[in-house]
Amino acid sequence: MLQLFDTYERKVRPFTPLRPPQVKLYACGLTVYDYAHIGNLRTYVFEDSLRRVLEWNGYQVQHVMNITDVGHLTDDADAGEDKMEVGTRRAGKSAWEIADVYTAAFKQDLAQLHIHEPHIWCKATDHIAEQIGMIQCIEANGYTYRTSDGIYFDTSQLDDYGTIARLNIEGLEAGSRVAMSEKRNPTDFALWKFSPPDGQRQMEWDSPWGVGFPGWHIECSAMAAHYLGTFFDIHCGGEDHIMVHHPNEIAQTQACHGTRLANFWLHGYFLQLDGLKMAKSSGDFLRLQTIIDRGYDPLAYRFFCLGGHYRAKLTFNWQAMDGAATALQRLRTAVTQWPDPTQPDDSFLADFTAQVNDDLNMPRALAVVWNLVKSDLPGGAKKATIIEFDRVLGLGLADWQPEAEQPIPAEIQAWAEQRQAARAAKNWAEADALRSQIVAAGYDITDTPTGPELKRSAAHA
Repeated sequence: MLQLFDTYERKVRPFTPLRPPQVKLYACGLTVYDYAHIGNLRTYVFEDSLRRVLEWNGYQVQHVMNITDVGHLTDDADAGEDKMEVGTRRAGKSAWEIADVYTAAFKQDLAQLHIHEPHIWCKATDHIAEQIGMIQCIEANGYTYRTSDGIYFDTSQLDDYGTIARLNIEGLEAGSRVAMSEKRNPTDFALWKFSPPDGQRQMEWDSPWGVGFPGWHIECSAMAAHYLGTFFDIHCGGEDHIMVHHPNEIAQTQACHGTRLANFWLHGYFLQLDGLKMAKSSGDFLRLQTIIDRGYDPLAYRFFCLGGHYRAKLTFNWQAMDGAATALQRLRTAVTQWPDPTQPDDSFLADFTAQVNDDLNMPRALAVVWNLVKSDLPGGAKKATIIEFDRVLGLGLADWQPEAEQPIPAEIQAWAEQRQAARAAKNWAEADALRSQIVAAGYDITDTPTGPELKRSAAHA
């Protein structure tokens, strides 16, 4: 039976759809003021694995993902400017233009990682009416107040506000860690922000409260309820959503509909770069294209992500990418060498299912894969079994074909000859430097009795 860790209840519990066999799944999408970084993409690999495992178990998934193209302020707790407005100044284009550019780039990243697109994309700017309607519902139920800059949610009206984050509300109030401005409580948040009186925003709309734009949190509550209902199966996001965004989504839904929006709340954990959180604001901003430009197959990054449990932090470095790329190449090569598929092996299928159904334990599922590769099963059975596994892995193993061997570039050959001459002259420092140069260019060099052999490294194949 499939078991998943529910952040709301802080435990692994059996998953049963509310209306089997259908599973309704909502995932927080990208704020499209810039490209997705590889930390963002780790979350989407996790959510894709979840969807694939649900389908592996025979469920019919209805997958909805938002695109945030308005309302996400530079501080998640409602301070600063709208990220879209900031992005327009950086790019020199309109908010609508940059939203289109970065949405298209995001979809391209998903495709290159074999991440299934959602069945429904929903943009915040296409659902202003739904957001206004939900704010009116919250207001009618007595959970709002007005300030000079907007309509705010009064979190003190909910006894269980912040349950999913295990927030210490009294501690927050005592410490006053949040800039209060006109907010009544540190955890209160904007439902609708007024446009500045001394200027016009690119994205603004009329509302019952005045011209302005919705807060970030209301869009997900309104659009999720619109497409999936007011209480559905699973809501996903990154661990950064646990402290602010998702408590606020739940609060809004409780205030309007009397539910916590989703039966299960699942969160993917951060990708770290040399021990630091990957974030655009920190300057540690690596894109999938950065990896591709370094010579890696984008699916090597997917393989790298599968090697860590989604609820554990994962550290990225180029050595780890080399390892993932080499392992993926080994797996691909093995699959191409097996004969045509016959019948999948039931024992291996059962073992694989047990691992993925144990809270999406993809590292152990990969261990099953390697046990299969090393097993004594006939090649046709191996191939049939691994093709089944790949419904979850998403590596495109059945379709991969080795590329024709490319000739070694003349420049690389020249470096190898220079290295050989340096070795003959016992100039070991120069020889080592040339080897490093060759390796950095994506080639392996092996010394043999008949001379050096060059080949494209597996990590860059």
